[in-house]
Amino acid sequence: MSQTPLALFVGMPGLTLSADEVAFFRETNPLGLFLFKRNLDNDEQVRRLCAQFREAVGRDDAPVFIDQEGGRVQRLDNGHWPSFRSLGAFGALARKDLELGKHALKLSSQAMGSLMAELTIDSGTTPVVDLARKGTHDVIGQRAFGDDPDLVIELGRVVIDAMLSVGEMPIMKHIPGYGRVTVDPHFHCPVVDASVEDMRATDFKPFVALKDSPWAMVAHLIFTQIDAERPASVSPVVCDLIRDEIGYDGVMITDCLTMEALSGTWAERVTASLDAGYDIALHSQGDLAASQAAAHAARPLSAVSLARITRAQNQRGNLRVDVAAVHAEVEQIFKENGIA
Repeated sequence: MSQTPLALFVGMPGLTLSADEVAFFRETNPLGLFLFKRNLDNDEQVRRLCAQFREAVGRDDAPVFIDQEGGRVQRLDNGHWPSFRSLGAFGALARKDLELGKHALKLSSQAMGSLMAELTIDSGTTPVVDLARKGTHDVIGQRAFGDDPDLVIELGRVVIDAMLSVGEMPIMKHIPGYGRVTVDPHFHCPVVDASVEDMRATDFKPFVALKDSPWAMVAHLIFTQIDAERPASVSPVVCDLIRDEIGYDGVMITDCLTMEALSGTWAERVTASLDAGYDIALHSQGDLAASQAAAHAARPLSAVSLARITRAQNQRGNLRVDVAAVHAEVEQIFKENGIA
């Protein structure tokens, strides 16, 4: 096994690791594991699965991530765990009462983060700081706070700080912005024709203001005025824009490379994303053969990426809150303010 982890997150299909999957992780040493609903049943099972992975790669701090934003994108949703509200719901509350909205969002983020921490999951890959306009595809919709960049910045900051306080890694997404997509990148490649000047005044603003977020997830879409040939997640031109124009120097992980917005084999997609300059490729499809192909194309993390990851790790706190009590407090706030 390589001592330096591969610049890769992979998925797996079940509730426990098979002998072949353990052998794969032991041999290839991917940086992290990305879990979905198919991998999550109850507290003890989740903790056992995370421990299996970490034992296989030989790193107690190997990161395990899920999508846990609240609303329709929360993987801890089989009825065993609390159901958290969407970021869009907090945006609605904040437009009614900004300080109350921020307070409720902080509480909810700390409760959701504490829940993940108890399960030994390191991140829910949140917040979404894309702008949700009237024409934005529902793939974003209520996952976002709204269409006002200034409000998105304020609420995005709340989630970042709250998640860090409870030891969870916030990951702002989807840099440099999904707010203008009219198709779902899971099935088609979105194309955005807006000028860079227009993007600076709108979609880029939250990412610039929140550029101290320790991690960011990169979008799959073509910006014709930046790189008309390649989606952002495999474009060195867009990567340079994020680093230089937006000024982001944290860890960058792609959105899942199995989405239909991209073309090419799994291996070609992994190679293209890392060649573009991104720190980590995400290949969470979950099939062992696909993960093996992705691992074959990946490479060890660079010294620069390792330094970014270490810097991010050092920002994590160790606060814990009573998940049930805090979640109930948030629900009471929404009830009292007439928001279903």
